[in-house]
Amino acid sequence: MTPAFWRKWHRWIGAIAGLFLTFAGTTGVIVAMTEFFGEEEALREAMRDTVSSVTTATAERWQAPIPMALAVAAREAPNAPVDKVVLHFKKPVPTVDVFLGGPTGGEDRRLVIEAATGKLLAVESYADKPLIHRIHSGEFFGDGGLVFAMLWGTALVGLSLSGLWIYLTMRRRNATGLGRIFW
Repeated sequence: MTPAFWRKWHRWIGAIAGLFLTFAGTTGVIVAMTEFFGEEEALREAMRDTVSSVTTATAERWQAPIPMALAVAAREAPNAPVDKVVLHFKKPVPTVDVFLGGPTGGEDRRLVIEAATGKLLAVESYADKPLIHRIHSGEFFGDGGLVFAMLWGTALVGLSLSGLWIYLTMRRRNATGLGRIFW
């Protein structure tokens, strides 16, 4: 197959793939911005050098907050399914987060409970993954979206490699200076 053949197909497939590249790039920038500017990242950065008051030798400090937090969750949402419980000892105010599921499955809400007192600090909506992450990965569109995302990702890698191959085959062998790189 001639270089002209590859250039032609690379251009046609590249024009279509450009739409998906734009989609992936745009949603990727949004994901990166929410990660970089999000409050969870700010808290992680602020607490990075903080040493937790709980150690492996002081296990009793993490045992008491869990039943207390689950009792608060039971009062707030009787018989609600508990998806997970997360302890945060390195926050300015240590908390126990109780993630509740919906009665028919899926995610429902997150209860933020102060570890020391059992006081309910916040009730927030809870989704296992943020919407923008699901859109970026294709998961938002179901299993077909995930398969399609894998295919377009593979196509983009293939276009990058074929574009590099085309670029290298167009190179003039007797070029000098920057002409060896940019032609």
